[in-house]
Amino acid sequence: MGVKKKKETQVTSLTVCHQDLETLRSLADVEGKNLASLLLHCVQLTDGVSQIHYVKQIVPLLEKANKNGKCDPTIRSCLDILAGIYLSLNLKNPLKKVLASSLNDLPEFFLTEATQSFTSRLQEELNTTTDLYSYRKVIDNISSCMENFDLGRSSVNNLLENVLHYLQKSLIEISEENRKLAGNHIVQTQLMNDLLVGIRVSVMLVQKVQGFQRLHLKSSPTWQSMCGLLSIFTKFLSDDDLLQTIQSTSGLAVILFIKAMFHPPEKIPDLISSLLLRSVDHTSIPEWLLNCCRSLCCADVSQSALLFLCQGTLTMLDWQDGRMGPSGEALLLDTVRVLFTLSSQIKESTLEMFLSRILASWTNSAIQVLESSSPSLKDRLNGNSDVVRRLLEYVYTHWEHPLDALRHQTKTIFRNILQMHQLALEESGSDLAADGFIFQLTESLLRLEWHSKGKYTCLGCLVDYIGIEHILALAKTIPSQILEVMGDQSLVPYASDLLETMFKSHKSCLKSQAVDSTWIDKWHETWVSPLLFILCEGNLDQKSYVIDYYLPKLLNCNPESLSYMVEILQTSADAKIGSYDSRGALGALMACLRTARAHGHLQSATDAWRDLVSSARIKQGLIHQHCQVRIDTLGLLCESNRSTEIVSTEEMECIQFFITYNLNSQSPGVRQQICSLLKKLFCRIQESSQVLYKLEQSKSKHEPENELTRQHPSVSLQQYKNFMSSICNSLFEALFPGSSYPTRFSALTILGSIAEVFPVPEGRVQTVYQLSHDIDVGRFQTLMECLTGTFEEVKILAFDLLMKLPKTFVQFQDSEKLQGLFQAALELSTSTKPYDCVTASYLLNFLIWQNALPSSLSAYLKTQRVACGDGDKSAALVESNTLIVIKCLLENLEEEVSRAENSLLQAAASFPMYGRVHCITGALRKLALNSLQLVSEWRPVVEKLLVTSYRLSAVVSPVIQSFSPEGLIPMDTDAESASRLQTILNEIQPRDTNDYFNRAKILKECDSFDLEDLSASVPNIDTSAEIKGKEGKTCDVTAQMVLVCCWRSMKEVALLLGSLCQLLPMRSVPESPDGLLTVEQVKEIGDYFKQHLLQSRHRGAFELAYTGFVKLTEILNRCPNLSLQKLPEEWLWNVLEEIRCSDPSSKLCATRRSAGIPFYIQALLASEPKKGKMDLLKITMKELISLAGPTDDSQSTVPKVHALNILRALFRDTRLGEIIIPYIADGAKAAILGFTSPVWAVRNSSTLLFSTLITRIFGVKRGKDELSKKNRMTGSEFFSRFPELYPFLLKQLETVANTVDSDTGELNHHPSMFLLLLVLGRLYPSPMDGTCSALSMAPFIPFIMRCGCSPVYRSREMAARALVPFVMMDEIPDTIRTLLAKLPDCTDRCFRQNHIHGTLLQVFHLLQAFSDSKYRMNTYFQQELADVAVCTKAKIWLAKRQNPCLVTRAVYIDILFLLTCCLDKPSKDNQPVLEHLGFWEEVRRIILESELITGFPYTFTVPGLPQYLQSLTKLAVAAVWAVAAQAGEQILKILHCMDPSEWLPQTERCVHLTPKEFLIWTMDIASNERSEIQSEALRLASKVIAHHMQTCEETRDLVAPNLKQWVQLVLSSCGDHLPTESRLAAAEVLTSTAPFFLTNPHPILGLQDTLALWKRVLTLLQSEEQVIRDAATETVMTAMSQENTCQSTEFAFCRVDASIALDLALAVLCDLLQQWDQLAPGLPVLLGWLLGEGDDLTACVESVHQVEDYLFEKTEVNFWAETLIFMKYLYKHLFRLLSKSSWRPLSPERLCHLQRTASEQCHLLSQLFRELPPTAEFLKTVEFTRLRIREERALACLRLLAFLEGKEGEDTPVLRALDSPAAVNQLTLPRTETAC
Repeated sequence: MGVKKKKETQVTSLTVCHQDLETLRSLADVEGKNLASLLLHCVQLTDGVSQIHYVKQIVPLLEKANKNGKCDPTIRSCLDILAGIYLSLNLKNPLKKVLASSLNDLPEFFLTEATQSFTSRLQEELNTTTDLYSYRKVIDNISSCMENFDLGRSSVNNLLENVLHYLQKSLIEISEENRKLAGNHIVQTQLMNDLLVGIRVSVMLVQKVQGFQRLHLKSSPTWQSMCGLLSIFTKFLSDDDLLQTIQSTSGLAVILFIKAMFHPPEKIPDLISSLLLRSVDHTSIPEWLLNCCRSLCCADVSQSALLFLCQGTLTMLDWQDGRMGPSGEALLLDTVRVLFTLSSQIKESTLEMFLSRILASWTNSAIQVLESSSPSLKDRLNGNSDVVRRLLEYVYTHWEHPLDALRHQTKTIFRNILQMHQLALEESGSDLAADGFIFQLTESLLRLEWHSKGKYTCLGCLVDYIGIEHILALAKTIPSQILEVMGDQSLVPYASDLLETMFKSHKSCLKSQAVDSTWIDKWHETWVSPLLFILCEGNLDQKSYVIDYYLPKLLNCNPESLSYMVEILQTSADAKIGSYDSRGALGALMACLRTARAHGHLQSATDAWRDLVSSARIKQGLIHQHCQVRIDTLGLLCESNRSTEIVSTEEMECIQFFITYNLNSQSPGVRQQICSLLKKLFCRIQESSQVLYKLEQSKSKHEPENELTRQHPSVSLQQYKNFMSSICNSLFEALFPGSSYPTRFSALTILGSIAEVFPVPEGRVQTVYQLSHDIDVGRFQTLMECLTGTFEEVKILAFDLLMKLPKTFVQFQDSEKLQGLFQAALELSTSTKPYDCVTASYLLNFLIWQNALPSSLSAYLKTQRVACGDGDKSAALVESNTLIVIKCLLENLEEEVSRAENSLLQAAASFPMYGRVHCITGALRKLALNSLQLVSEWRPVVEKLLVTSYRLSAVVSPVIQSFSPEGLIPMDTDAESASRLQTILNEIQPRDTNDYFNRAKILKECDSFDLEDLSASVPNIDTSAEIKGKEGKTCDVTAQMVLVCCWRSMKEVALLLGSLCQLLPMRSVPESPDGLLTVEQVKEIGDYFKQHLLQSRHRGAFELAYTGFVKLTEILNRCPNLSLQKLPEEWLWNVLEEIRCSDPSSKLCATRRSAGIPFYIQALLASEPKKGKMDLLKITMKELISLAGPTDDSQSTVPKVHALNILRALFRDTRLGEIIIPYIADGAKAAILGFTSPVWAVRNSSTLLFSTLITRIFGVKRGKDELSKKNRMTGSEFFSRFPELYPFLLKQLETVANTVDSDTGELNHHPSMFLLLLVLGRLYPSPMDGTCSALSMAPFIPFIMRCGCSPVYRSREMAARALVPFVMMDEIPDTIRTLLAKLPDCTDRCFRQNHIHGTLLQVFHLLQAFSDSKYRMNTYFQQELADVAVCTKAKIWLAKRQNPCLVTRAVYIDILFLLTCCLDKPSKDNQPVLEHLGFWEEVRRIILESELITGFPYTFTVPGLPQYLQSLTKLAVAAVWAVAAQAGEQILKILHCMDPSEWLPQTERCVHLTPKEFLIWTMDIASNERSEIQSEALRLASKVIAHHMQTCEETRDLVAPNLKQWVQLVLSSCGDHLPTESRLAAAEVLTSTAPFFLTNPHPILGLQDTLALWKRVLTLLQSEEQVIRDAATETVMTAMSQENTCQSTEFAFCRVDASIALDLALAVLCDLLQQWDQLAPGLPVLLGWLLGEGDDLTACVESVHQVEDYLFEKTEVNFWAETLIFMKYLYKHLFRLLSKSSWRPLSPERLCHLQRTASEQCHLLSQLFRELPPTAEFLKTVEFTRLRIREERALACLRLLAFLEGKEGEDTPVLRALDSPAAVNQLTLPRTETAC
């Protein structure tokens, strides 16, 4: 919503040559009024925009001269100069177009002279331009002359022969130069662009110039040039080395030239047909055509050439009104046949894209021809024709294509099919909607699953053509069906567009038919009612997408629907408040209002409150438990369709209230939305304030009130200032010590938005607020401390905010403090904690950019700062500061690398060097390295930086390249460094080389093994070693520390080198004055990356080396230096050769998935220019697929492993996009065949490759369902996209089926079966099933059925799933009956259970697919299933005990259950089908004879028992509505769900336990059993206790002695260390018992126990897990809604969030203490909470003094809870309570103890603060924060105690602020000021 400055247009000024300039001077008159004077003034200007003004005066001046009736020599010379100026201007220069436009209005009198001048000048250009790289300018001039420029067109027409000859010559020479420079991508790209422009200009010549009537003279030069150009275009068309756009344009040119040159014209269609069909009769065509197009007249024309000829045919021939007659109609049909043939052959993505566009173009041409065609053509192009059928097949197989543009073309094709059918039917006059083709098409589309994206677009086209009524008649519930799928993000845009098309069509139809306004009720019922149901009851994703996509479109269509929706939702919101996981009616209401306001359907939020919803309900929405309700309510306040709408006082109050409780949101999405909405609000304030300022200036005192504001503008402006200041106060208070990451992120993001929206005013611009005015020294220090957190996002936000502050604001007055900050940054840069170096980097960058470096560093700058203007002064200062810091860091780094070369352990423990490198990289990235001024000083620094980086890498690389880097500790010491280091380097050399697979490892035998000798030879064999740290203290060096030091060093070096290549300008020659990197240095960097990518074993190291290497390769491919440009290609060939050779001595890593080798090749290929031919990729893929294929050579194992791993990486790379798709089929073949290899490594790599290919083909899995419809594809689409896989999969499947089960019953499992079935199982039935196709699915069926006999359970299951898509939907019943007939009878003695199981699984999955189909509930469906039920009943013995196998019994029972679900519904006037068949009787018999009734003779180890019991129970539930008894946890769950009054009295009779004994038993279980049963037992025990509390006094006293144990159980279940389930159970228990134990007006428990339970509620409210907080919030809501507590807060009976629930819980508790009259004993407990009694203060003391010898925190950390927020709320409510109470403690002993404890803590904390270093907030961040939190708590406690004792009077500012209700919610925590 911010105002963007309009970009100024840059116009290059025109110039003339010296001779023309002198001519103008000689011709200019003294008065300066003639044309020469005008042109002279014009060319002397340097501003192109000003010159435009002069150019526009040329024609008016000539019109005056025209009155004289003569063309004097002055004008003639000026016209000649104008021609020269025009031709000298660049094609894209606006001056060229202005000049052409002006000259088009030239008086007719001067046209002849002007034409002669332009012809002469153009002739001169054509004759004198001989430089190949200057041809483009001449071609551009020819193009511009023909583009809306009459003079230019006449000139070209006069020089047609010369122009054609010039174009021919230029195209020949450019193409030859392009061929010579093959491999030089940059120059080739320019040359190919020149070729493309030349072809386009040639086409334009033929189309626009009128000189081609002379073409019949075949001996003329023009004809010869035309023939030469036609030959060139034919050559280009067949040249696959050229860009496809050149080939495409050449195809257009070939057809156009043939059309222009061939006579007679009526034979052109036949000629082109013969070219397309490759059936040219050489004797029947002219010789010139055969000579020019010989390659097109043969039978082996390439696919691409044929495709582009089709494009030329459709584009260049005149199809309008059937002007080409019957031969044109025949050509039209021939063209589409060729296109259909090509569609089955072309698989390259770019050609597929061309094909789809050309097919769409064909349908457009067909429509043009059909408008006046013969009846025979209409018969061949109506909906029932073969052409339309194949077009529909193309649409169906491509509407889910990954390319968006291709999917869009299918929509165009489908729409044109409908139009073609409509035109074909026009003569018959039949109704389109009632037409059989349209009806069948509509039905087939409606039967499709809704996950198919193409269904939506096609239905939308149908609605446009036939209207919505016919579709609603077929599917009345279609609005609800579409809304149901709007929970899937990928389908939402399609669904919402279709709904919009439908409801708009329905509205217009109803309005046209209606006589009154009642039509709106029907429209609301159809479209609005389903929407409201989703908004109130739908799942969360569904609601979000419906609100974002559907609701705005609905309101835009009919804004009056808003009041209808609000009325219904208001009623629903009053009736119910929704569940905790639902938005409810309130959420739906807020969403509707927000959407309405954002789209301008509400005037303002204030009006919305007054007219539609109360402000109290708005506040409920702002703190609602569901985050989206809060977001929608905030959106209602912030969003407006008018950016200058005044923000009302009510809105500002609500925003302030919202910020108080909503900063600490764990969801990144919610935080992002909050910050975005508030930024919109700030933009509204800023822009409306500008309006108010203008009103204030123009408004007199006597003027009436302006409609924009109901008060004086100055009042509104002051309110704005106060509001923004209040917001900033709240945000800075949120940055308190210990605030959570979400809070800091939100606060800093919002502060950054404020600084951005309200910039420092410049000139006369006024701003209503400036952030810098509200930042003092303390707040500046707070921002600096935000740089110390562990989350880099917070550091970035804090740094950016600091940089947005005015430079004059950030001042360091204390040089000692300045030195301290710099030293702290240097110390942090060598910290062993990885995140400390990030802090150091930001701190150093801040000091650099604020020019706040210590003066002692100036010695690092050898030269004085260069003198520069004011504009460059800041940049020069930053550059010199950066140089100083980098030199300082580099000096330290060099020293540390030298020490690390002696002892890597010492370095890892004391000064890990990666931090220094990270800081150097960070400083360089902030600098504009392309405009450096101190180049001479930078060069040696860069050189030294490279050398040091290589040294550092050499130190750490042995660890990274070792056989097992994760556990390695190099055992070096200073004393024996030389010999030890060499020994270690020998020991850790990589062992997983190619020799790993070629030679057996034989251990050396030795006679004895002496441990003493071993320990003597290797003294430090342990996984850790002792080393002296920075302060001389001994610390352990673990393998983890060494590894982190090494791989992070490698990471930082890689990123540094990558950044240097990317950012630094390059020197073409060493002596070049500009540039910092030489060519040799770049090659060295490349060699470095190559070595480490190919030899590193540690994944973190080579992944980050890859990041740097990618930056390098991108630079090299764009580099003009040819030797550098060729480097990636050379590196690629070298590594491929090394892989191919498989030399045992090779250092390439053959394990760890080939380590960095795939990354290396990936970087080389992914950086290849995408606009080129991608030759490197094509050659590499062919080589890799060849290596990955099956071979007999045992030596090829290692190359095969590498090839498979590299292929996997390339198929995973999203940057290669659709370019990699043509190789998927070959990759799949290699993976499937590789799975049969006897070598484990090959099988492993094949499996990984196959998994990647499955993802690449079917998409990323977005749910838990392995076979989700989102990740499937129709069989016809799959095999049309990968036709090579059809014969391959069929052959492989036949091989698998033949070996699936031997006659002997032995296991014979083919390795490829799993992969084959996995692919086939991901296909689903196509809407084109039943049509004839070359890729029929039928041959797969018998083989898949045989795979169902596999002895492997999983294979049988997969075979059953895979069978479904291969059986057509209407053939499923017959197939099921055939399968059932194969099953043995009960009398058969010889049968195999594996075969039975496989067959039953196939029946089950086919039946399931049939029942899920759109046939459901029609007569066909019911009858077919009834027949299946009869066949199933015939084999019912398989479900009984006669069948000894529980597995097959279970599947058979599942089939019975599925049939009962489908058929147990009565048809019209009939009883249910199953009852009629006697099916239920059989089911009941099975259940009565089953183990559920007779008992279980089996042990739990019997195969299939759990599955059998589950299936049997489901069937039993369906049959008798009874659930069998279950054991253990299930019993407890069942009892918990029942009313205790029903079963508790029966416990004594059933289980011989009295109710009290039963309670004790359940509590014992809750104490001792595993956590799952504990939770259920606790729930049950609590329910029993609650039941006793509700009954008579006697039973209550009965359980009173056990309450203590129950309380302890609840308390022990709330610990953070416990599983989530336990804490959830505790929260639920507290909720259910809250009325009895938490809020009871007459407490049953003692005060200590009651407060302990309340403390657990507060603890759970601060849990890091959202689900726990929500459950605890339920407890608070229950507590607030009791009769005695509902007045405690204004949010009783409301759903609230945990953030405010914590505040409300403390309010209720304090109110209850008063009600119970327990303030005296309760207050010390609450003050103890405030002080933090029970927290271990000694931990703070120890943490200050201890030396950290661990890298990462090992303790549990709660990233959501904020200690000081809890303290703030507690302080607030205690102060309120004490302020309004007249009570004073009578026994102050406990309070005195608290005061003494708090005072001692303050004294100890002061001492600890003094012991910290001067910059402790940076160097000891954790300890410093802990101490600050303790200090805040102690001070707050002391203040309250002082208030109680009457020692603080009216001069206490904190207490006086807290006394006012408005300030209570904005408690300012006391701050320990730190001098800055």
